Amino acid sequence: MIFEISIKSKYQSDFIDITSRIQKMLADSNVLSGVCVIYVPHTTAGITINENADPDVVSDMVEYFNQNVPWNNNYKHMEGNSAAHIKASILGSSVTVIIDNGKLKLGTWQGIYFAEFDGPRSRKIFVKVV
Repeated sequence: MIFEISIKSKYQSDFIDITSRIQKMLADSNVLSGVCVIYVPHTTAGITINENADPDVVSDMVEYFNQNVPWNNNYKHMEGNSAAHIKASILGSSVTVIIDNGKLKLGTWQGIYFAEFDGPRSRKIFVKVV
């Protein structure tokens, strides 16, 4: 079963918590046990699991990426968004989460984040429940 999430980022670099949207899809699937794969089909965006209790974690992550992969750095890519491609490659394009008793088996402080590095944009995320 494949679900699709449409999402719109607000900033050039934007981490958006999508945990509740994925949990809702999981509930609609009626799958009680298995795995959930969350995949981002874009080369300048990624996906990650990290703390969702303190918003400073997200701002620290954005700051880290911006400091270590600056937007302007004599890149050769004609579109001018090489930094976004590099950040997305570092983060990755998918995560897999165990499904147990109909719920995502995440840690107490964990959430699933869509990471935009070339926004603002409208994007898609695919969720496969097995």
